[in-house]
Amino acid sequence: MVLRAAVYIMANKRNGTLYTGVTSNLIKRVYRHKTGFYPKSFTAKYGCNLLVYFQFFEGMDEAIIEEKRIKGGNRKSKLRLIETMNPEWRDLWEDIKE
Repeated sequence: MVLRAAVYIMANKRNGTLYTGVTSNLIKRVYRHKTGFYPKSFTAKYGCNLLVYFQFFEGMDEAIIEEKRIKGGNRKSKLRLIETMNPEWRDLWEDIKE
């Protein structure tokens, strides 16, 4: 997979705790969430190891703008965003890993 800017949402379970992030390397970043690479991080603390949403962008500037938009929204808007792309809340890790 070519390195591209991405916004993503991790969850601990369906309708559970959500974490929104931005990265230039989605595979590496999600892997780190899944393995608890940063044991004191929010995602490690709350067990957010399911990739439930992602979107790629041409550049990091656009991705950061979208991340801020998502984070600025309420929980209901985040759930709607996830369910539009991933209505069954599958772990999308299998779709992106090499």
